[in-house]
Amino acid sequence: MQTEFAPAKINLALHVTGQRGDGYHLLDSLVVFAGVGDEIRATPGPLSLELTGPMAAGLQAEPDNLVLRAARAMGAEARLVLDKRLPVASGIGGGSADAAAALRLLARVTGRPLPDAGTVLALGADVPVCLAGRAVRMAGVGEHLTPLPPLPAAWLVLVNPGVAVATPAVFKGLARKDNAPLPRDMPRLRDAQELAAFLRMCRNDLEPPAMALAPVIGTLRDALSAQGGCLLARMSGSGATCFGLFADGLTAAAGARAVQAAHPKWWVAAAPMLS
Repeated sequence: MQTEFAPAKINLALHVTGQRGDGYHLLDSLVVFAGVGDEIRATPGPLSLELTGPMAAGLQAEPDNLVLRAARAMGAEARLVLDKRLPVASGIGGGSADAAAALRLLARVTGRPLPDAGTVLALGADVPVCLAGRAVRMAGVGEHLTPLPPLPAAWLVLVNPGVAVATPAVFKGLARKDNAPLPRDMPRLRDAQELAAFLRMCRNDLEPPAMALAPVIGTLRDALSAQGGCLLARMSGSGATCFGLFADGLTAAAGARAVQAAHPKWWVAAAPMLS
């Protein structure tokens, strides 16, 4: 049996800079990954998908599941198992990360080349960045990826309230769609404090419309901000997951425990930032 990790994708910042004629929004985003995620397993056999894990109930193994679509794009046959640990529809790229992991796994198992860039993008706007699996600046509709300078070590506490927020509704609620892009140059940052200071110059343009749809997002963000050592709290993607940025693992773990104790029904995870 072969396995592949599908880490959570975190938008440290996300600016919406325009909208194409076909309706797709143009983004300018700083993307990193966290050391928590799903896992894909493959064994020989006809193409099939089994769902396991604590978050499996939120999914179905229907033909348009992104993992199966990725396998078909590879032209590969395998019995696949998705161990679903990340919340579904949560703004941390779970489905896209799973599809990208399936592509990497099947390429390794079968020796087949990865699909071309257009086919990968057709699977979903976040699949290319998840396939790259490293810290990048993501622009366009998700197809333009620029590697970032090495980022300092940092930890993330991820919190999700179990409330799904529909991405189309969030984009529809944007007050304006031609916002300013990120700062042109990403400076070299010495530590997590400097990373947080830089991120305060940025924003997530989807946070206000997402909070209008799900006010609990503000509660999540406030709960993270209240933890000792939290350098920055912000929503990721189109929500509803929020992240807190911490300088070290002990402080992050303490913050995660405190948030979980106060809100036992929330999904909470502390993990290193995989820059």
